[in-house]
Amino acid sequence: MKKLQDKVTIITGGAGSIGVTTARLFLEEGAKVMLVDLKEDALQKAVDELGSNNVQYSAADVTKSENVKRYVEDTVKAFGKIDVFFNNAGIEGVVKPITEYPEEMFDKVIAVNVKGAWLGIKYVLPQMNDGGSIINTSSVSGINGSPNVSAYITSKHAVVGIMRAVAVEAAPRKIRVNSVHPSPVDNRMMRSLEEGFAPGHAEAAKAELEKTIPLGRYAEPEEIAQLILFLASDESRFITGTTQVIDGGLSVQ
Repeated sequence: MKKLQDKVTIITGGAGSIGVTTARLFLEEGAKVMLVDLKEDALQKAVDELGSNNVQYSAADVTKSENVKRYVEDTVKAFGKIDVFFNNAGIEGVVKPITEYPEEMFDKVIAVNVKGAWLGIKYVLPQMNDGGSIINTSSVSGINGSPNVSAYITSKHAVVGIMRAVAVEAAPRKIRVNSVHPSPVDNRMMRSLEEGFAPGHAEAAKAELEKTIPLGRYAEPEEIAQLILFLASDESRFITGTTQVIDGGLSVQ
């Protein structure tokens, strides 16, 4: 039997590389998938690319409670009660020391990465089947520190706090709540950060970052998706309240 046969799943940040890659793997394992992201054209492209009758989308701003309520309602209307919530939407902000970091960008990063994750759980949980799974996307930056990305690091630490609180609250219903902590992933977000770290020399920045990872490279979206699948499936039925690090050894140094 497939690992997510007939499981109803929501993926926020669903038009991004990790979102789409995870959706593809979920669909292969029998899930029904609702993709959530800000821009409808990007969502439509993702749905077209996935090419399945078991995927739909709901365009939403995850920082707005009415939008969050709508994507939850859209999911229940389309597929029924929710079994898996991949709480994945996030933005990187800018690369600047804290003394120069724009306050409005700090507010935006916190709104998307923290409030968006909190609102998602707030409105998904009442519609989730007992025994379900919630997976929050944090980062290796949610465990460690790094210069010039203070808003991002603050937000990803906060995601861990949300996860730990809700893991205890949801345990009586056998709902598991965990966070995943990738190292740099080979995708659009890292292209943006590389350019921020070394304007005009992004490739050199990438090479230097790779040197800090014991396994010598960035993660691939597929590798993150495989961990998400494990946490979404019944194979992880006794795992909750944990920080699942997938970073090629970066955080042990």
